[in-house]
Amino acid sequence: MVVLTEESTDAEIQVKDNHLRVGPKEIASLVILMIVVLLVVNIGLRGLTGSSSPIAVVRGNSMYPLLREGDIIILSKKSPNEIKVGDIIVYRSLRGSLIVHRVIEVEYVNGIYYFKTKGDNNILDDKFLNEYEDGLGINQNRVVGVAIKMGDSVLKIPYLGSIALVLSSR
Repeated sequence: MVVLTEESTDAEIQVKDNHLRVGPKEIASLVILMIVVLLVVNIGLRGLTGSSSPIAVVRGNSMYPLLREGDIIILSKKSPNEIKVGDIIVYRSLRGSLIVHRVIEVEYVNGIYYFKTKGDNNILDDKFLNEYEDGLGINQNRVVGVAIKMGDSVLKIPYLGSIALVLSSR
């Protein structure tokens, strides 16, 4: 047990009765540190993966149970002809947000690849989200990256992106 004196300040991490109390300055410092670490990792991963956006935060539960809201996934840049059925891609929706879904079919029409996608936890594919152009699928130009796999698992950092989701909702 740590005994607190009248000289203790909120800036100190205080322990009393086996309970850890962290002041607002510590929380702010921790959040800033995590943001800086993510930015450094993001910059480093750009060189390693070839992707201009090497990380993405999962929003929603459409890929549950494989991916949960707040998971951070690591992306690589692949040529459209390298993207296969079963790959998990991140693409820009027609409304501008990013969507993380699995490729269920690949079409090659007039020199352009189109990817039909679906969330693992969704009953219907993304056609019903009004995301397919001309009914063909997601145009190759809208694909931001492909989730990096390690065996059958996706390379992810569980829940760490929840901080970004909270901050972006404010």
